[in-house]
Amino acid sequence: MSESIKFAGKLRPQRGAGKLKAIIVTAILFVAVIAAWKIVPPYSAKYQLADKIDEVARFAVLDHKTEDQVKDIVFKTMQDLDIPAKRDDIKVTVSPSKVTILVDYTIPVDILMYHVDLHFTPSSEGKSLTAS
Repeated sequence: MSESIKFAGKLRPQRGAGKLKAIIVTAILFVAVIAAWKIVPPYSAKYQLADKIDEVARFAVLDHKTEDQVKDIVFKTMQDLDIPAKRDDIKVTVSPSKVTILVDYTIPVDILMYHVDLHFTPSSEGKSLTAS
């Protein structure tokens, strides 16, 4: 009686729908894990870069850093985080009372047979406390 179930006094064969549902749910979970495995690291690197840019913008005003010095610091951080961007993707504006940093880059991600480009634009502005 392992292949049949009793239904209203009659024996009816099992259809295997439970097995199919389990296979479909497992496949969906597998694809979700693969997608998360590919998508989460670029977002994590973006948030770490944004934190570093905030820090650099604040202290660059106090330390009177030049545009090239700020770009070097930000680019070094991008290399440490394995962000595939060029030094030209970093835009820095320095004035005596304000430093503005903007980074614009795209990371290509391949999820199984699907391709997506993740576009990020972290930015920050540091102002002098004595500026009016």
